[in-house]
Amino acid sequence: MSETFVLTPVGHVRGGRGEALDDDWGASRARIELDPAVFTPDALAGLEDFSHLEVIFAFDRVPDEKIEFCARHPRGRKDWPLVGIFAQRGKNRPNRLGLCACQILRVDGLAIEVEGLDAIDGTPVLDLKPVMTGFLPRGEVHEPAWAREIMDRYW
Repeated sequence: MSETFVLTPVGHVRGGRGEALDDDWGASRARIELDPAVFTPDALAGLEDFSHLEVIFAFDRVPDEKIEFCARHPRGRKDWPLVGIFAQRGKNRPNRLGLCACQILRVDGLAIEVEGLDAIDGTPVLDLKPVMTGFLPRGEVHEPAWAREIMDRYW
């Protein structure tokens, strides 16, 4: 598997937090600004009718030597189980992709004001998708206790 994909950011996160701390993201407010060389405001037409937005972004400040390919203890906590990188949502992922569902506060021209985005100022945004109930999980969602515990103070 040696395929390579080139992704060009559609925009960037502006404002919000300046560093990637693990907790208290819920009140973080930021703007996602689309690239005006590529997009016009009609790219966001109708988005204001949705309450939430899924943001796909790049963890662009994770250096190569920090990338994880195997199992690790989430946040380095030995009291949580050793789990594979694909059984957690840490930033040190092989392709450095982040995904967050956040609340849309306002759409203004080429910008979307959001709350609860766990990406930092300057983060490249790769794609945006409105949250639609038809794409939410079907059936019961379950997770291990450590995953619930890790999220206790995240938002």
